[in-house]
Amino acid sequence: MTSQLITEGPVVEELRELRVRLPHILGVLVASIDGLLIAQDTPDVEPETMAAMSAAQLGLGQQMVAAVNSGGFRDTVTTGTDGYVATFAAGPSALLSVIAGPELNVGRLHHEARPVAARIGELLPSSPLTQLGE
Repeated sequence: MTSQLITEGPVVEELRELRVRLPHILGVLVASIDGLLIAQDTPDVEPETMAAMSAAQLGLGQQMVAAVNSGGFRDTVTTGTDGYVATFAAGPSALLSVIAGPELNVGRLHHEARPVAARIGELLPSSPLTQLGE
């Protein structure tokens, strides 16, 4: 199963605008919840591998919130010594993953990226076979 990479249009523009608003972002990508790359701006990162790992991160986060009855999954942030990787649900069948340096303000990341993820989710068609929670 393959996906067609989006290289222009409103989804890519959302990624570009997010990077402009948050200059400490090092890369962004959109993937399906089964790990297929949809769109990316990730210099110095292998995007297909990152898409697959982001889908795994989303799946684990979804299971964690379900296990403790915390409602639907919204996002997860992994903090490393030299930066962050955040994964946001983008509608029922996609995700937004953000790679950022250590200077990033995580509160601002949430403030800026959550609405971007929501808009991307609205722009992408949802697949009934791969929707979150099914």
